[in-house]
Amino acid sequence: MADLQHFGYFFSRGFGPQAWGRADWDWGHDWTKPDLYQQSVRALEQAGMDLVIAEDAISLGNPSTLDLRIRQAYGGPKHDPLLLAPYLFAATSHIGIAPTVNAGITPPYLAARQAATLAHLSSDRFGLNVVTDTGSARHVGAAPLPHDAAYDRAEEWITLLRRLWHSWGDGYVGSRSDWHFADGDALDAFHHEGAYFTADGPLNALPLDTDPVVVSPGGSGRGLGFAGTHSDVQLALAPLSAAAVREYRARVLAAAADAGRSADDVRVLFVVKPVLVASAEEADRLVDASTHPTDEALLAAAVAWSSDSETDLTVLDLDAPVPAGTFGEHVSAGTIRGLLGDTPDAPLRELLTRKARLGRLRTRDGFVGTAEEFADFAEELGADADNDGFILSGDLHPAQVYRMTGDLVPVLRRRGLLRREYGDGGLRGNLFDF
Repeated sequence: MADLQHFGYFFSRGFGPQAWGRADWDWGHDWTKPDLYQQSVRALEQAGMDLVIAEDAISLGNPSTLDLRIRQAYGGPKHDPLLLAPYLFAATSHIGIAPTVNAGITPPYLAARQAATLAHLSSDRFGLNVVTDTGSARHVGAAPLPHDAAYDRAEEWITLLRRLWHSWGDGYVGSRSDWHFADGDALDAFHHEGAYFTADGPLNALPLDTDPVVVSPGGSGRGLGFAGTHSDVQLALAPLSAAAVREYRARVLAAAADAGRSADDVRVLFVVKPVLVASAEEADRLVDASTHPTDEALLAAAVAWSSDSETDLTVLDLDAPVPAGTFGEHVSAGTIRGLLGDTPDAPLRELLTRKARLGRLRTRDGFVGTAEEFADFAEELGADADNDGFILSGDLHPAQVYRMTGDLVPVLRRRGLLRREYGDGGLRGNLFDF
């Protein structure tokens, strides 16, 4: 029997128009109302998922690409996932919810108080997916920061949150015999003036027994350093061979060791978006078709990359390389590498064809396959790379959730890879009970 792994779900396009442009839209759900998401999260809890992580970007992006990003609702609109979380907690009992919180625009005192409140309301099922996005800074009157400086700010931010969460110390008494609630002298009434934030304690919220779970993405050296020091869950993106997973996990765990933590203090979960089909023949057909994408498929790939890079690639010559200077300073080096790869001088058509191409789970060059093939893959990584688990990625729409999990859950459970029951430890317990 294989070892259990952790599974979660990444609500990948945020609290926005779920299923827009797909046949799933005709189910008739209203994406602005909570029942759509409640139905989906109940299904994920029944499936044994540890947590749902809700993506967010508060900005519609660069003004020059606004129309491109919203024409097909690819880059927005999005409501605030933090305010959706209570509705999801009300519909479930065990699964954790981790909305995205931007460390650059949410004042630490406010973030600490909101997190403490939601942790209490949810019986410790609340987590924060901490991002360092700097493109949103202009919306709140803040100056954008370079990549590493944004992580410096996030370090100060999360350190302040933890101090605020613990600012009651032993001050809470809760004695009913004399209605003695707390000792004010025991509270940490600190004053902080740092490089990025000024804040005072103590926090006006009931103290926590355990800190909310901190999730973080980011594959740069600075991002992995942040994860090793501060995060309970690192969302990982890497070529998913056993060697690549082992190497990535080693880098995160080395960063944790440098911060005085152990491998048992952090979970590295790889984000994947499998395309699960009923048969190997159907998987082969989809992969073969993707090697010769239609112009429509190429345009869809161009729109997606244009939105992600906030750079309109649809106006470029498909049969010429991407001109130097196309991407502005607002585009990360990782995003540019994701498109250009090792062949920056290749024609755009070739780059987009490469992005549109699918691969087979069976041959480990992609994620198209059957549920059994995905289970083979998960079992292999668990055995050969000591993998902690996976975050499945997709819209939080019932049709997509059932499509991705309906055949997969029974197979994973039969193989001993997916939990059949939850403990009582909230989100932290979900992640660290094995």
